[in-house]
Formats: sequence, structure tokens, C-alpha cells
Amino acid sequence: MTLNLNLKITYSTAAEAEAVFKALEPDNTGYIDSEIRGNELTFRIGSDNAGTLRNAVDDLLACVKIVEEALNLSDAVPDLDGDALLE
Repeated sequence: MTLNLNLKITYSTAAEAEAVFKALEPDNTGYIDSEIRGNELTFRIGSDNAGTLRNAVDDLLACVKIVEEALNLSDAVPDLDGDALLE
């Protein structure tokens, strides 16, 4: 059995989405199928077990957060409790 997850992230502008897409592209090659359409990024992740899928999603979201912070994106949601990498 294969588990699949589709994750969509919408940014304020296409330029923001493209910047995040380009920053994440080297890490995702071969592991996560990613696509950009306008201001929306779509990530498709598949795995044979739930633990591996969760690890891949956790890693992706941590990388997205770092890129958003580095680009100082206005729509980035702050991690007020400081535990984003633990969730």
C-alpha cells in the first residue's frame, strides 16, 4: 500500500511562490514532486509507510518555514511557541 499526501501553499504573489519553489527545489529532487502555478505551490509526497511520510512532511514544512523566514515573507506565520520543528 502506498500513502500519498498533496500539500498546497498559497502565497500573496507569484514572485513569493517562485522564490520559495526555487529555494526548495534542490532538496526535493527525487523525493517530493513539486509544482508551481502562479502564486500556489503544490507538493506531492508518497511513501510505503506512515512514519516515512510523516518524516518527509515534517522535513518539508521545516524547510518551508526557514525559507519563508529568510525571505521575510509577510504571510509567514510565526512560531509563537517555538516548537515548529518538534511538531
